[in-house]
Amino acid sequence: MVTLSIPSDYLARLVAKMRGVQAREAEVDMDTGSNAADDDMIDAVQDTRGDLSREEIRSEIMGLNERQQAELVALLWTGRGDAEPEAWEETVEMARERRDIPTERYLLGQPLAAEHWEEGAERLGVSLAGEPIIASDDIRSR
Repeated sequence: MVTLSIPSDYLARLVAKMRGVQAREAEVDMDTGSNAADDDMIDAVQDTRGDLSREEIRSEIMGLNERQQAELVALLWTGRGDAEPEAWEETVEMARERRDIPTERYLLGQPLAAEHWEEGAERLGVSLAGEPIIASDDIRSR
């Protein structure tokens, strides 16, 4: 089993947040014309300009250290089958070396990042199932 420098509860929350962003679609009904009350009521699962979900994930990833960012990339690669769990340290190092765009931009551009993170964690023997999904606001209020 591999030990990540990213706490498993943090990773579980990041997976949940990323899933929320991945479930969204581009705006498609900007001018429905149904009635005045509905004109600004964009569907909840659509990615709107005022939504800060992507920015929140971007900020969280930017707040991680270099090793942790590389682990997120390596976890994605391991989850989608591009790397083997036995080569974990080499995969993390490769993620560091191959970084040519900001990590948060790369990860937000991966359509199945949350699923790959979960699969990667499973392949590495890291359990996310028993971890509570707590919103960041809940942690601050404790």
